[in-house]
Amino acid sequence: MRNKLRRFKENEERYNIVQQGKENFETAKGNWNKEHFKNDNPLVVELACGYGEYSVGLARVNPDKNFVGVDIKGSRMWVGSSQAIEENLHNVAFLRTQILMVDRFFDEDEVDELWITFPDPRPRSRDEKRRLTYKRFMEMYKHMLKPEGWLKFKTDNTELFQYTLEELNKRPDIKNLTFTFDLYEREDLVPEHCGIKTRYEGIFTEKGEKIKYLKFQFVK
Repeated sequence: MRNKLRRFKENEERYNIVQQGKENFETAKGNWNKEHFKNDNPLVVELACGYGEYSVGLARVNPDKNFVGVDIKGSRMWVGSSQAIEENLHNVAFLRTQILMVDRFFDEDEVDELWITFPDPRPRSRDEKRRLTYKRFMEMYKHMLKPEGWLKFKTDNTELFQYTLEELNKRPDIKNLTFTFDLYEREDLVPEHCGIKTRYEGIFTEKGEKIKYLKFQFVK
Protein backbone atom coordinates (compact mmCIF):
# COMPACT_ATOMS: atom_id res chain seq x y z
CA MET A 1 0.00 0.00 0.00
CA ARG A 2 2.82 2.40 0.86
CA ASN A 3 4.45 1.82 -2.53
CA LYS A 4 1.15 2.43 -4.30
CA LEU A 5 0.60 5.69 -2.41
CA ARG A 6 4.11 6.83 -3.34
CA ARG A 7 3.37 6.15 -6.99
CA PHE A 8 0.10 8.08 -6.81
CA LYS A 9 1.95 11.03 -5.30
CA GLU A 10 4.57 10.98 -8.04
CA ASN A 11 1.87 10.75 -10.70
CA GLU A 12 0.50 14.05 -9.43
CA GLU A 13 3.80 15.73 -10.28
CA ARG A 14 4.50 14.12 -13.65
CA TYR A 15 3.92 16.00 -16.87
CA ASN A 16 3.41 12.83 -18.88
CA ILE A 17 0.41 11.76 -16.79
CA VAL A 18 -2.89 13.54 -17.33
CA GLN A 19 -5.39 12.87 -14.56
CA GLN A 20 -8.14 14.44 -12.50
CA GLY A 21 -6.93 17.38 -10.45
CA LYS A 22 -4.59 18.69 -13.14
CA GLU A 23 -5.52 21.64 -15.34
CA ASN A 24 -4.80 19.77 -18.58
CA PHE A 25 -7.29 17.07 -17.57
CA GLU A 26 -10.05 19.56 -18.32
CA THR A 27 -8.51 21.03 -21.48
CA ALA A 28 -7.04 17.95 -23.19
CA LYS A 29 -9.92 17.37 -25.61
CA GLY A 30 -8.96 18.65 -29.04
CA ASN A 31 -5.63 19.95 -27.76
CA TRP A 32 -3.32 16.96 -27.33
CA ASN A 33 -0.92 17.96 -30.09
CA LYS A 34 -1.18 21.71 -29.58
CA GLU A 35 -0.91 21.87 -25.79
CA HIS A 36 0.78 18.65 -24.70
CA PHE A 37 3.05 17.40 -27.49
CA LYS A 38 3.44 20.80 -29.17
CA ASN A 39 3.70 19.39 -32.69
CA ASP A 40 1.46 18.22 -35.52
CA ASN A 41 2.51 14.56 -35.58
CA PRO A 42 -0.09 11.77 -35.92
CA LEU A 43 -1.88 10.97 -32.66
CA VAL A 44 -2.11 7.31 -31.58
CA VAL A 45 -4.25 6.23 -28.61
CA GLU A 46 -3.96 2.90 -26.77
CA LEU A 47 -6.92 1.79 -24.65
CA ALA A 48 -6.47 -0.52 -21.65
CA CYS A 49 -2.75 0.28 -21.67
CA GLY A 50 -2.07 -1.31 -18.27
CA TYR A 51 1.61 -0.87 -17.44
CA GLY A 52 2.12 1.20 -20.58
CA GLU A 53 4.57 -1.23 -22.16
CA TYR A 54 2.96 -1.10 -25.58
CA SER A 55 2.53 2.67 -25.70
CA VAL A 56 6.15 3.17 -24.65
CA GLY A 57 7.36 0.52 -27.08
CA LEU A 58 5.53 2.09 -30.00
CA ALA A 59 6.75 5.55 -29.01
CA ARG A 60 10.30 4.26 -28.93
CA VAL A 61 10.24 2.99 -32.52
CA ASN A 62 7.99 5.76 -33.89
CA PRO A 63 9.49 9.09 -32.80
CA ASP A 64 7.45 10.86 -35.49
CA LYS A 65 4.14 9.96 -33.80
CA ASN A 66 2.50 10.96 -30.52
CA PHE A 67 1.09 8.28 -28.19
CA VAL A 68 -1.45 8.40 -25.37
CA GLY A 69 -2.05 5.33 -23.21
CA VAL A 70 -5.41 5.26 -21.45
CA ASP A 71 -6.24 3.30 -18.29
CA ILE A 72 -7.71 3.82 -14.83
CA LYS A 73 -4.99 2.01 -12.86
CA GLY A 74 -2.67 4.77 -11.71
CA SER A 75 -0.15 2.49 -10.00
CA ARG A 76 0.34 0.48 -13.18
CA MET A 77 0.47 3.60 -15.34
CA TRP A 78 3.35 4.85 -13.17
CA VAL A 79 5.51 2.05 -14.61
CA GLY A 80 5.09 3.21 -18.21
CA SER A 81 5.49 6.81 -17.18
CA SER A 82 8.77 5.98 -15.41
CA GLN A 83 10.09 4.13 -18.45
CA ALA A 84 9.27 7.06 -20.72
CA ILE A 85 11.03 9.46 -18.36
CA GLU A 86 14.11 7.22 -18.11
CA GLU A 87 14.34 7.01 -21.91
CA ASN A 88 13.57 10.69 -22.42
CA LEU A 89 10.57 9.87 -24.60
CA HIS A 90 8.56 13.05 -24.99
CA ASN A 91 6.15 11.57 -27.54
CA VAL A 92 4.21 9.41 -25.09
CA ALA A 93 1.75 10.41 -22.37
CA PHE A 94 -0.82 8.67 -20.20
CA LEU A 95 -4.44 9.55 -19.48
CA ARG A 96 -5.96 8.19 -16.31
CA THR A 97 -9.69 7.76 -16.78
CA GLN A 98 -12.41 5.18 -17.29
CA ILE A 99 -12.48 4.09 -20.93
CA LEU A 100 -16.25 4.51 -21.07
CA MET A 101 -15.56 8.25 -20.74
CA VAL A 102 -12.71 8.42 -23.24
CA ASP A 103 -14.70 10.51 -25.72
CA ARG A 104 -14.61 13.35 -23.18
CA PHE A 105 -10.89 13.66 -23.78
CA PHE A 106 -10.54 13.32 -27.56
CA ASP A 107 -12.36 15.51 -30.04
CA GLU A 108 -14.05 14.45 -33.25
CA ASP A 109 -11.47 13.45 -35.90
CA GLU A 110 -8.56 14.06 -33.50
CA VAL A 111 -7.07 10.54 -33.45
CA ASP A 112 -5.10 8.99 -36.32
CA GLU A 113 -4.87 5.48 -34.89
CA LEU A 114 -6.50 3.66 -31.99
CA TRP A 115 -5.25 0.44 -30.37
CA ILE A 116 -7.25 -1.87 -28.10
CA THR A 117 -4.72 -4.21 -26.50
CA PHE A 118 -5.69 -7.27 -24.47
CA PRO A 119 -8.81 -5.86 -22.80
CA ASP A 120 -10.82 -7.77 -20.21
CA PRO A 121 -12.88 -10.21 -22.35
CA ARG A 122 -15.99 -9.89 -20.15
CA PRO A 123 -17.12 -13.43 -21.03
CA ARG A 124 -20.49 -13.35 -19.28
CA SER A 125 -23.44 -12.44 -21.51
CA ARG A 126 -24.66 -9.87 -19.01
CA ASP A 127 -21.34 -8.05 -19.34
CA GLU A 128 -21.51 -7.68 -23.13
CA LYS A 129 -22.06 -3.93 -22.91
CA ARG A 130 -18.77 -3.59 -21.02
CA ARG A 131 -16.66 -5.21 -23.75
CA LEU A 132 -14.45 -2.62 -25.40
CA THR A 133 -15.59 -3.77 -28.83
CA TYR A 134 -19.30 -3.44 -28.02
CA LYS A 135 -21.23 -1.20 -30.41
CA ARG A 136 -21.53 1.68 -27.93
CA PHE A 137 -17.74 1.89 -27.66
CA MET A 138 -17.39 1.55 -31.43
CA GLU A 139 -19.47 4.68 -31.91
CA MET A 140 -17.12 6.59 -29.60
CA TYR A 141 -14.10 5.35 -31.52
CA LYS A 142 -15.67 6.32 -34.82
CA HIS A 143 -16.23 9.83 -33.52
CA MET A 144 -12.63 10.17 -32.31
CA LEU A 145 -10.90 8.72 -35.37
CA LYS A 146 -10.07 10.71 -38.47
CA PRO A 147 -11.84 9.64 -41.69
CA GLU A 148 -8.89 7.48 -42.76
CA GLY A 149 -7.84 6.51 -39.22
CA TRP A 150 -7.27 2.89 -38.23
CA LEU A 151 -8.62 0.90 -35.31
CA LYS A 152 -6.34 -1.99 -34.33
CA PHE A 153 -7.20 -4.75 -31.88
CA LYS A 154 -5.04 -7.44 -30.22
CA THR A 155 -6.24 -10.19 -27.90
CA ASP A 156 -5.39 -13.67 -26.76
CA ASN A 157 -9.08 -14.44 -26.18
CA THR A 158 -10.64 -16.36 -29.07
CA GLU A 159 -14.24 -15.83 -27.92
CA LEU A 160 -13.82 -12.06 -27.66
CA PHE A 161 -12.12 -11.96 -31.04
CA GLN A 162 -14.91 -13.94 -32.70
CA TYR A 163 -17.51 -11.76 -31.00
CA THR A 164 -15.77 -8.67 -32.35
CA LEU A 165 -15.65 -10.01 -35.90
CA GLU A 166 -19.35 -10.84 -35.71
CA GLU A 167 -20.16 -7.35 -34.50
CA LEU A 168 -18.07 -5.77 -37.25
CA ASN A 169 -19.80 -7.87 -39.90
CA LYS A 170 -23.11 -6.34 -38.81
CA ARG A 171 -21.89 -2.82 -39.51
CA PRO A 172 -22.24 -1.16 -42.93
CA ASP A 173 -19.65 1.49 -42.03
CA ILE A 174 -16.54 -0.70 -41.96
CA LYS A 175 -13.89 -0.91 -44.66
CA ASN A 176 -10.48 -2.50 -45.23
CA LEU A 177 -10.95 -5.12 -42.51
CA THR A 178 -7.91 -7.38 -42.11
CA PHE A 179 -7.70 -10.08 -39.45
CA THR A 180 -5.74 -13.13 -38.38
CA PHE A 181 -6.04 -15.72 -35.63
CA ASP A 182 -2.24 -16.01 -35.43
CA LEU A 183 -0.53 -12.64 -35.62
CA TYR A 184 3.05 -13.83 -35.37
CA GLU A 185 2.68 -16.21 -38.29
CA ARG A 186 2.02 -13.23 -40.56
CA GLU A 187 5.31 -11.70 -41.64
CA ASP A 188 3.42 -9.04 -43.60
CA LEU A 189 2.01 -7.70 -40.32
CA VAL A 190 5.33 -7.20 -38.55
CA PRO A 191 5.26 -3.45 -39.36
CA GLU A 192 1.93 -3.29 -37.53
CA HIS A 193 3.20 -4.48 -34.15
CA CYS A 194 6.96 -3.85 -34.54
CA GLY A 195 7.64 -7.06 -32.61
CA ILE A 196 6.59 -5.39 -29.35
CA LYS A 197 5.10 -7.74 -26.76
CA THR A 198 3.77 -6.83 -23.35
CA ARG A 199 4.60 -8.89 -20.27
CA TYR A 200 1.25 -10.66 -20.36
CA GLU A 201 1.46 -11.22 -24.09
CA GLY A 202 4.74 -13.02 -23.59
CA ILE A 203 3.11 -15.25 -20.98
CA PHE A 204 0.24 -16.05 -23.34
CA THR A 205 2.51 -16.95 -26.25
CA GLU A 206 4.80 -19.08 -24.09
CA LYS A 207 1.76 -21.12 -23.11
CA GLY A 208 1.02 -21.69 -26.78
CA GLU A 209 -1.85 -19.20 -27.00
CA LYS A 210 -2.16 -17.58 -30.42
CA ILE A 211 -2.48 -13.81 -30.55
CA LYS A 212 -5.44 -12.60 -32.59
CA TYR A 213 -5.32 -9.30 -34.45
CA LEU A 214 -7.53 -7.19 -36.66
CA LYS A 215 -7.60 -3.70 -38.08
CA PHE A 216 -10.13 -1.68 -40.03
CA GLN A 217 -11.29 1.79 -40.93
CA PHE A 218 -14.68 3.40 -40.47
CA VAL A 219 -16.59 4.83 -43.40
CA LYS A 220 -17.26 8.43 -42.35
